[in-house]
Amino acid sequence: MMVRLKKLQPLDTGYLETLGFVWHTDHDDTPYIADELVIVSEAEAEAYYEAANTLYDMFVEAGEYVIEHNLFHEIGIPFNLIEVIKESWENDVHWHLYGRFDLAGGIDGKPIKLLEFNADTPTALFETAIIQWAMLKRNDMEENAQFNGLYEALLENFKRLVTLDEDVSDFESRYEGWKFLFTSIKGNAEEENTVRLLQHIASEAGYITEFAYIDEIEFSAEDGIEYKSQPYELWFKLIPWEDIALEESDLAMLLTQIIKNQKAIIFNPAYTLLFQSKGILKILWDLYPEHPLLLETAFDPLALGKQVQKPVFGREGESIRILDETGAVIEGQEGDYDNHTMIFQEYTELPVDSKGNSYQAGVFYVYEACALGYRRGGKILDNMSKFVGHIVE
Repeated sequence: MMVRLKKLQPLDTGYLETLGFVWHTDHDDTPYIADELVIVSEAEAEAYYEAANTLYDMFVEAGEYVIEHNLFHEIGIPFNLIEVIKESWENDVHWHLYGRFDLAGGIDGKPIKLLEFNADTPTALFETAIIQWAMLKRNDMEENAQFNGLYEALLENFKRLVTLDEDVSDFESRYEGWKFLFTSIKGNAEEENTVRLLQHIASEAGYITEFAYIDEIEFSAEDGIEYKSQPYELWFKLIPWEDIALEESDLAMLLTQIIKNQKAIIFNPAYTLLFQSKGILKILWDLYPEHPLLLETAFDPLALGKQVQKPVFGREGESIRILDETGAVIEGQEGDYDNHTMIFQEYTELPVDSKGNSYQAGVFYVYEACALGYRRGGKILDNMSKFVGHIVE
């Protein structure tokens, strides 16, 4: 069954830029946002919702298993983050703000299958929350005809950082002017504007917020996290935990001390690195063998069939290879993550359209599954893949 698409009038670049969306054109001068929507039935949207909620519970079980059995090394967790992962796991204040499940199937008559979970620094937040909704609005379509409550879910979840409870109605009475610092690296418009969107939502929730680049912030075990001599109790960083561990080991040590001394709370918490590691896909398969949402995954090549070799940490399709039944590479190439621990995951076809483009669903999880969007590209989705919105019909 082919992916069904609905053509629409694309959003012009001037309008996108007024929204703060400036990464609208790829390096080859083609639009990054597709001028089509994936048509999704209500039953398909509901299935994505159920799948992501089920998977999150399974990830929590797998995370607990990794910690209990000290399997950090097996799944590629840097040794200098183990302590901060344990600290953040054991204390409820370290709240998981948001993540994104990447899924195959669901719109082609085939079952939904988990590919991976971007739990720490997921991209496509702006596209999913704002842009695909604007596409419906600008094309005079029903604005609510989407599985997309991402903005509202983030607003609610920011309040839960204070209430630590599903019910956020008493947020105002318990909130005491907490200061929230939002951070990205310099020189990356996509990351900065994604962080500024999150800052905007946190301000709407009621926090006193500030934005700073990572190199403008002071970190100390005694004083916590400071910007312009102001301490911040809450810190959001769109900088992957594994990058901090591997490239900024002094900072990893300081953040461990800051959390131990209860000087600040960091989002996303360090334990989300357990979920982010593709090594946990092997743990999931061990705990839930043959589960209908999972693909068989191992640390060594699988005995049978076509499979995908992936680094435990990696981005934008780098260092991913599709292997045939003999283990020969049929797609993929060398990349920046070749020296990482690898996993081997059973191959599954992505849904395709009439032109042969592949589609991967991204389902955001913010306390519960809350939004859907798609990436379109080749068999391995890389940084030239397109974002495709959807409409529920």
